[in-house]
Amino acid sequence: MRHRRITAALGAAALALGLAATAAVPAQADGGEEPAATTYTNPVTADFADTYADPAIIRGKDGWWYLYATSDPLVEGGEFGLMHVARSRDMVDWEYRGTILDEESAPDWATDTSFFWAPDIRYVDGQYVLYFTVTDTVLNAGDDSAIGAATAPTPEGPWTPVAEPVVPPRPDGGGFFWTFDPSMLADDDGSRYLYYGSYYGGLWVTELDESGLHAVGEATQVAINDKFEGAYVLKHDGYYYLMASSANCCAGPSTGYSVFAGRSESPRGPFVDHEGVSLLDTRPGGTQVLVQNGNRWIGAGHHTVVSDLSGQDWIYYHAIDREDPWLAEPGGINRRPTLLDRLDWVDGWPVTRAGAGPSEGEQTGPAASSLLGLTIEDPSEGGALRGSFRSDVDEQSGEHALFRGRVWTDEPAPEEVHVELDLRTRRTEPFLVYVGRGSNRIEVEVNPGDRELHVEYGRGRFQEEATVPIPAGYDLSVWTALQVHVVEGQVHVRLSESRLGDVIAEVGLELRPGVLRSAPVEFRGTGAHVDNLSVNAAHVPVTELVAEPAAGEVLVSEDFADADLEGWEWVREDTAARVEDGALVWPLTGADLVGAGGSGGLLLREAPEGDWIVETRLTLDLGETEVRNYQQAGLVVHADDDNFLRLGHVAIWNTRQVEFGKETLQDGFLSWGGHTSGPPADTTWLRIHHTTNEAGEHLYRSAFSTDGESWRWGATWTLPAGSDARVGLYTGGGAQPETEAVFDYVRLTASE
Repeated sequence: MRHRRITAALGAAALALGLAATAAVPAQADGGEEPAATTYTNPVTADFADTYADPAIIRGKDGWWYLYATSDPLVEGGEFGLMHVARSRDMVDWEYRGTILDEESAPDWATDTSFFWAPDIRYVDGQYVLYFTVTDTVLNAGDDSAIGAATAPTPEGPWTPVAEPVVPPRPDGGGFFWTFDPSMLADDDGSRYLYYGSYYGGLWVTELDESGLHAVGEATQVAINDKFEGAYVLKHDGYYYLMASSANCCAGPSTGYSVFAGRSESPRGPFVDHEGVSLLDTRPGGTQVLVQNGNRWIGAGHHTVVSDLSGQDWIYYHAIDREDPWLAEPGGINRRPTLLDRLDWVDGWPVTRAGAGPSEGEQTGPAASSLLGLTIEDPSEGGALRGSFRSDVDEQSGEHALFRGRVWTDEPAPEEVHVELDLRTRRTEPFLVYVGRGSNRIEVEVNPGDRELHVEYGRGRFQEEATVPIPAGYDLSVWTALQVHVVEGQVHVRLSESRLGDVIAEVGLELRPGVLRSAPVEFRGTGAHVDNLSVNAAHVPVTELVAEPAAGEVLVSEDFADADLEGWEWVREDTAARVEDGALVWPLTGADLVGAGGSGGLLLREAPEGDWIVETRLTLDLGETEVRNYQQAGLVVHADDDNFLRLGHVAIWNTRQVEFGKETLQDGFLSWGGHTSGPPADTTWLRIHHTTNEAGEHLYRSAFSTDGESWRWGATWTLPAGSDARVGLYTGGGAQPETEAVFDYVRLTASE
């Protein structure tokens, strides 16, 4: 028996079973011991960038992860690049690789002054496709944005732009809808879809042809205007999840950008949130995925989602340091570096760090290498090859060493295990993965001849199996990712082009209790390239949200039983406001707090010491769809007219939303922005929770309810230590059409 040692770890390995492997990768230690956990501290792009906005990520077929960004200047004082790319081995430490396009490679239908925004990267039919926003084209006069694309053989290029827009400019009768922020999804019926749009015009989806480069058929609107942008869609447990960002991305120190989700059984929607409210409603739904929590980071949004090599999902997004929100040169550009955090699934919904939001300080990072090495049985050499390895490449011919037979991990795998590899074949013979041992062994089969993905376990009358077709439109002779996830009594198998929530085929089985036994994972096949193979313990899912504030002992209760309003003070008293039938009735006027010389009336009182919650029940009829900008009423936290927070039910064009906004004076610049959530009702309960941090800063978190029992918690804003803010009520935003805000009570309680 002849032995040969092959260099490189399984986590970045290339394995050939009858055919070839891909390019070589740096060597790593042999398998057999669990890799040391990767740690990181946000932002993950700090080593090379001041701002790295609208991130998109993919794991290349060469084993590297690649991170793309929009065409802002990379560093302070830098020039606008035509999008950027960086790469990493561990999803944490990133190496900048340059810009994507230049004047020669940019689409010739883009103007010389066009920006390229919000890239989305995919692997389509054996090549990389980068979708992006073109802000202005030569096709029409005016700002006629469109979706462009470029293709490349590698994640770093060279990039060839598509001759025409994937989605052309969309006239609206006097201008153009915002055709921004593309995101592609491949589905298990062979269809490909592209999501796009923004506040002006809403979010839409169109089907693409097989190449993924041309829109076909009629587009479908999936989310209302004036609410969402930055769509990202993935498939999870049988549902399609539309996640999108809401509010202003780029308001400096008052940016309240955040991410919401809806789900559907169809890629065309309708997408509804956890309470069944559609993202198309004029009081739009949306389950909170990512929101600022009062630490360093605000304006967290425009994200991408990718799974690591344990099956754990991670969310990459940009955010703003509230103390350093701008690039000094060139002026007017927000610092939006890329952040990374764990994405959990709780009760069927995606949520960042179980609801804790953006992280600050050292965190445990993704699983990006492999736990176990391999033993290789190679009949052509008369024996076995043991150790971590990749296929050798002849330097002169470029041919790969060929292995036939079977491969298995050199130690037992964890009973709950995640297996990944990239696979391609021009043959009809099946490729097999075995997990476990004995009569309960799990067998996964990719069958190119029958074009089926099959999973089974057990024997005889105890055998269970399931099979799904591999759609004819997917070419198995190009790289396809295979993921096998065995956890909590289930096995789930997926074929995917890009590993980004896209599905070529997926199948699963429930396992009998005790079915799994610790055993090597084994691979068998002839005529298949295999690369980037990893075997790891499956991640331990987080299934409960972090605790949310709760109201305790009542400290102050104002039920408006009379007009005395003891303990309250009017600021710019509105004489039309009155106490009537046990409520404060306050007609809306044209006065507003926002901006220099705020003129809106306020009813305020001193806040308690310590942690507390202020709550009111507000009835406000703002109609249904007519434009009533920006009539509103609600709770306010007021330090002075240039530093305040307000939480209200607001009319924003044809929508009705709950907005938690902030105005602040920073470095001589007056800034207003907000976090938008929803949906409000005609009667809506509003809460603001107060606490302080170690630095003595005041943290205020918003919540609202449409029944007074179930609360949706949202963003956290801060005010400086010693700001001595008062709390109370406000109205404003417009006197016409006439309407009144009715406040039934204001209650201050201790926070539990």
